[in-house]
Amino acid sequence: MRTKFLQTLFISICLTMASVEITAQSSKSKSEQKIKYKKARALQTSTAKKMAKVYEALERMNEETGKEDPDYDTAKEILGELRANADNLKSYDRSVVWNSWGYLYIVDEEIQLAINSYKKLINEPEVTLGLRNAGLLYLAQLYMSDGQHQKAVDLILEWMSQVEKITAQSWSILAGAYYQLEDYDKSLINMEKAITLAEEEGYKPKENWYMTVVASVEELKNKIGIKKAMLKQVAIYEILVNLYPKKAYFVRLGQTYGQLDREKDFMVTLNSAYLKDLLDKETEYVTLAQLLLLNQNPYQAAKVLEAGRVKKVIKVNEETKEELLVVVVKDSEKNLRLLADAWRMAQEIDRAIPILERAAKMSKDGKNYVLLGNLYLAEDNLELAIDSIKKGLEKGKVSKVSQVYLTLGQAYFELQMFNDAKKQFGKASRDKDKKVIATANNWIRYTEREEERVKNLELRREFIKNS
Repeated sequence: MRTKFLQTLFISICLTMASVEITAQSSKSKSEQKIKYKKARALQTSTAKKMAKVYEALERMNEETGKEDPDYDTAKEILGELRANADNLKSYDRSVVWNSWGYLYIVDEEIQLAINSYKKLINEPEVTLGLRNAGLLYLAQLYMSDGQHQKAVDLILEWMSQVEKITAQSWSILAGAYYQLEDYDKSLINMEKAITLAEEEGYKPKENWYMTVVASVEELKNKIGIKKAMLKQVAIYEILVNLYPKKAYFVRLGQTYGQLDREKDFMVTLNSAYLKDLLDKETEYVTLAQLLLLNQNPYQAAKVLEAGRVKKVIKVNEETKEELLVVVVKDSEKNLRLLADAWRMAQEIDRAIPILERAAKMSKDGKNYVLLGNLYLAEDNLELAIDSIKKGLEKGKVSKVSQVYLTLGQAYFELQMFNDAKKQFGKASRDKDKKVIATANNWIRYTEREEERVKNLELRREFIKNS
């Protein structure tokens, strides 16, 4: 991984070099004599011939596949001969040799040897301006790879002081080095420069640049203020979900909205991730459903939970290491109750009832059975309503039990089972709440009057029949 990265770096940095001749100072102390690096020099004939063979070996292509097939052994053999005769080479020739050795050491992941090669390159008095500047940037990245971040910063700053144009890529490298040094202020400033400049240069800033900004802001949140830091992170995540629409960015953006009490934005963000089929955890589906319910969209909440009950993901059993295909949203009592609530609030009672029946059977208390009884009562399924409420009372741990007795009494009343109804209203009348007591007593009197009315009606019907 690191080899490929550094090889890519070797090529990409070449594109950042300014092609103007300027007066530059050696990386040694300021008291030393200034060196005017030339824009171009010529290799000695003998060196040029050997370097041509080196480049030919490095650029070799496989005739069958048409892919790159560098001949590193030949390149090393020729460069080894040149290095052995280094004392007899001109300074510029040596700089070219050190440059090639540095590249080969990068390929071999010999970081210290690559560092030594580029140090020799930049210290050659006759190195050309472009080659030296490239060497400064290579060396800076090698120091970063080796964990020597302060040296990397020093070299990048020296490089910046000597080139006419500083690219977005260069600012990002400097920002990354400052981040590793835990100088988060400078990391943030320089990465923001990189992002702005990339946009001006007409290309999309790299994903990790934005993440460095987010991480730097996180480290500085106590300094700049937690709310201000979160707002800054929100702005970055909003960009990321558009440029690099990954699940992690949708989730982090949503969570940050949640911390800022922007629940609707949280819902919209999480719903966008759901519509892109990025969600794969139970908590994500449940959270989205809850947010939709809070924002008066129960039908969509129910559809989200139903989708989660169908969607399957691969999970690894921690003990057996076996891969299992499991549903995302399990049919737990809590999840089923939430789904039933969503269907109920969406006025889809026929969908809510079978879900709530399953939740009630799984529940350790009688609350779900009582709610189920209320749904049956609303649908005029009086017998089922009575059966469910009685099961709920038997399970116990029902809140506002007097209200449950009133509901059960009303179900009996509708069936004209007046004695049973009065019995339930009587239980409710023993509550401590005066309002409940008054309601229960009113129902008792109303039931007695209705019972008397029904009896009189039956007597009248009987009299008419017999007459």
